[in-house]
Amino acid sequence: MNKPLETDAIAVPLGGPTPLESIRARGRVRGVLPLLGPAFVAAVAYVDPGNFATNITGGAAHGYMLLWVILGANLMAMLIQTLSAKIGVVTGKNLPEVCREHFAKPVSLSLWVQAELIAMATDLAEFIGAAIALNLLFDVPLFTAGLMTGVVAFAILALQNRGYRRFELAITALLGLVLLGFLYQTLKIGPNAHDAVKGFIPKFDGSDSVLLATGILGATVMPHVIYLHSALTQNRIPVRDDREKRKVMRFLRLDVVIAMGIAGVINMSMLIVAAAVFHSGHSDIDTIEGAYNGFDTLVGGGAALAFAVALLSSGFASSSVGTYAGQVVMQGFIGRKIPLLVRRLITMLPALLILAIGLDPTRSLVISQVVLSFGIPFALIPLVIFTSRREVMGSFVNKRVTTVAASIVAGLIICLNVFLLVQTFSG
Repeated sequence: MNKPLETDAIAVPLGGPTPLESIRARGRVRGVLPLLGPAFVAAVAYVDPGNFATNITGGAAHGYMLLWVILGANLMAMLIQTLSAKIGVVTGKNLPEVCREHFAKPVSLSLWVQAELIAMATDLAEFIGAAIALNLLFDVPLFTAGLMTGVVAFAILALQNRGYRRFELAITALLGLVLLGFLYQTLKIGPNAHDAVKGFIPKFDGSDSVLLATGILGATVMPHVIYLHSALTQNRIPVRDDREKRKVMRFLRLDVVIAMGIAGVINMSMLIVAAAVFHSGHSDIDTIEGAYNGFDTLVGGGAALAFAVALLSSGFASSSVGTYAGQVVMQGFIGRKIPLLVRRLITMLPALLILAIGLDPTRSLVISQVVLSFGIPFALIPLVIFTSRREVMGSFVNKRVTTVAASIVAGLIICLNVFLLVQTFSG
């Protein structure tokens, strides 16, 4: 799959300006905006309902203490998503396709299987989150709300048929609603700035805080968008030579910094708001429903409404992005494609099952994020391997410092997961 989204690029006569030159000729602003967008689609996965669960739980239980985890995860995300975007621009292929081309077939198949399991864990968070929001706002039963989420996800995905820009703009608009919701809450609540600053000093407080930190990491650095971002940039803007590739990459780096910066602000705002409202006297609040009711009681209906609308926007947007990522994974790793309806039904089944049998939705969200954190190395290690190979990337091969930094990120994630396992099962 060399062009997963329909292109909006304008065809030009032979010998005329290239698509990139045509876009840049539109002016200082209009010549930049069309080059931005892929990172905003990826950023939605960094503020999905799983983040709500882990950040609210972390803020209520440990105050501002885990803010440093969010900051670190966000910086990791900027590096990772830049590498993913680069591999799509430079090779014209997405990461799963590059894996299938360069790895042995059994390796690609194994990576595909684990990626599908990760897709199910992703859908678990997104569907449950949106269902909870519909339940809180409109008192829709959770199972019915889950079905409604699936319908909305299909509607957003249908925008792909009209070109990638409409899909990107719809996702960006939903991301904007999430941002506005938490900015409103933060300004209304007015958290303690001094205590918040102290939260950026790295520390833990027992195995429970490690579990939450791993969940935050899994909710922030998402495996499926490591695959997806490369698909969003491959052949998005047709380029003529290495010079144009470098120009495109310059704007894609700006795209990543802006989008991931917004995602980081949202995640920090979630934890800060929870810490300010719940940590002193209400630290036992560890569910999204409890947080909604707590905001309503302690802050006011406006704050509760902003929280629920942000959660709903996050669930709808991330559900659409997750479905699309699953299609990229399957077609890239094994060269197969199934109808989006079938894929959507398969991956949403675990979430609907949990909603139907009445398991604790928030606890299920937190566990799903821990599962996701274990999938990160299987996406990150191939990304680092291929972006550091000159035969794959040519003159765009990673600098040594980039490869070292990305390798350290992968190592930290793996070590944190191993530590979590030891703490969990030894206790």
